[in-house]
Amino acid sequence: MAKFVLAGRADCPYYAKAELLADALQRSLPNFKVHKIPILPGEWKEWLRATCNRNNWKHDDSPLVWRDLVEQGGKAMILGGLRDFLEHCQDYYGVTSDMSMDMMLRIAAENLETQISLDMEEKHRRSLIKPLHIWITGALSPASHVLIPRVLSTEVFPNTEAVSLHLLDLDGDGGELQELRQETEDLALSMLHEVTIHTDQEQAFQEADVILFLDEVNTNEENTSDEEKMERLRLISERYRAYGRLIDTGASRQVKVIVSGDPFVNLRCALLAETARSIESRQFVASATQLENEARALIAKQMNVRSSDVTDVIIWGNISGGFYIDLQRAKIFNYDGAIKGPAFFSHAVLEVFHDRTWLETDFQHLVRHHCKAVASKTGRAAAASSANGVLRVLEAWNGPSLPDQLLSVGVLCPGFYDLPDGIVFSVPVTFTEGKWSPLMEVNVGEQLRGRLQLCAEELLQVGDNAKLHIEKELGSESCRAAMNKDI
Repeated sequence: MAKFVLAGRADCPYYAKAELLADALQRSLPNFKVHKIPILPGEWKEWLRATCNRNNWKHDDSPLVWRDLVEQGGKAMILGGLRDFLEHCQDYYGVTSDMSMDMMLRIAAENLETQISLDMEEKHRRSLIKPLHIWITGALSPASHVLIPRVLSTEVFPNTEAVSLHLLDLDGDGGELQELRQETEDLALSMLHEVTIHTDQEQAFQEADVILFLDEVNTNEENTSDEEKMERLRLISERYRAYGRLIDTGASRQVKVIVSGDPFVNLRCALLAETARSIESRQFVASATQLENEARALIAKQMNVRSSDVTDVIIWGNISGGFYIDLQRAKIFNYDGAIKGPAFFSHAVLEVFHDRTWLETDFQHLVRHHCKAVASKTGRAAAASSANGVLRVLEAWNGPSLPDQLLSVGVLCPGFYDLPDGIVFSVPVTFTEGKWSPLMEVNVGEQLRGRLQLCAEELLQVGDNAKLHIEKELGSESCRAAMNKDI
């Protein structure tokens, strides 16, 4: 069977000529099939670019014709434009077209009118659906590619029928975002309502119900000067203050915000919560679950169990910097020790793991540098573990989580554990009915308290540096306003 795909600008007369010839062949030849894709003029250029990039084709005009060989176990094979299609039909079927230009223009106008009408009907149909609006920043990051298909599931959003996915990447290329959009639509997931792409932050977070910040800034800290670090801090501070204002004016009042990626995860979350003043600060969290999962995996390797057999590891402090891994509540299941029990039986990790020196030294160091080690070996960020960390928080926040399920997230701490106000600090929490609560049943002794204070001092220093840049920027704006007034 010969199956052709014919795509073109809806107002293109050459597309109209190819379309009528294909229709005539399909009517007369039982093994000739055609699938037509008319594209509105304003969308054609980006659509063509994304399609050609995805298939490694080169084509510049309308129409675009290719053979679909999927049913034969092969990839799509480009045929070319109108002239190539006419030559193919002449050579293989002895048929061509002598349609006049007047006829081609008239049919092209009808095609455009029909496509505009269909587009309006589709927009009206979509307006009747009330989807959950999920925004992803850093949409072109590797973690985003892992996260997208998994976030569009009832496991993460059990009470949701439809999702409008908004992909934002201020540093990315519009063509790459268009390709990602098409790939996402090609997943054919039942929950997906629509996908929109954005490279301009001014319309960001409109009607947002969930926002996932996945921004990554890949830098080699060892080769980065203090001036470069401060400049990076300034740029991040400016961007996230702008993000916070956009959330404040455009997002749902019940929006849930999760900050991941690197660097300055705690600071970025704090800037959003402080700037989006009409949104409760409890609706902003920073994900520390990637670190938590990495710590569980290291312990599991030492104890010869699965990573999932280790639970309740606590991450305190600065997710992107100085943090401490606390095992006071950590449990291990299915451990082959002197005492065994059923599947629900567990040991306290500190009771069966006897090398305390390793836990306080090498273990802490290995987790702290694990992501950098993975990135240096593979040449890319640890996308899968980062995405899985975000998913664990989403599932606990939106689904029926167990009351004793423990997660570590960065939150604004109004006096929790005697920590200073105004910083986002990773602490242990539990989720119940869509709300988190700090776990107070932990022992914060003098030694742990000292470690927490060191983490807090580090975060306060980062916050002070960010505020210094903000004050300088605000001072410059005031000066410019005064000068403009004098003029």
